Amino acid sequence: MSTRTNPLGMLPPADRDRLLELATEVSFPAGTRIFEEGSRADRFWIIHTGTVTLDVHIPGRRAAVVDTVGHGELLGWSWLIPPHAWQLGAETQSPVRALEFDAAAVRTLCEEDPVLGQALTRGVAEVVGYRLQSTRTRLLDLYGPVGSGPMP
Repeated sequence: MSTRTNPLGMLPPADRDRLLELATEVSFPAGTRIFEEGSRADRFWIIHTGTVTLDVHIPGRRAAVVDTVGHGELLGWSWLIPPHAWQLGAETQSPVRALEFDAAAVRTLCEEDPVLGQALTRGVAEVVGYRLQSTRTRLLDLYGPVGSGPMP
């Protein structure tokens, strides 16, 4: 489990266990729309099995897939940052099993324990940075001129 895609991997075991106490196991069939860009972000997931594509709405075109999330990775970060609205959409590509976390409960835990909150926020920020770079590269691949991808 890479910390660049799963912020729980950055936490000490005791803090990780406290967060896991808030988790519920869920599953989604293939083809399930988990969330829509712009809708309320009130939960997040750590994927156990299966894959989820992340997409962005492009006016006048079909949504563009910008990343794929799979085993051990965080699905959703918009729950942490006001106004708590999804920045992307997400759809399962295969059956998915995951741990689901209630965002309000996790934010409350982070407020009660600022050290845990700072560590989790730092981990989520790392995921956001990684996803932003991935999204940029994918959009350049889709819509940019030839050779406009990431610089060496």
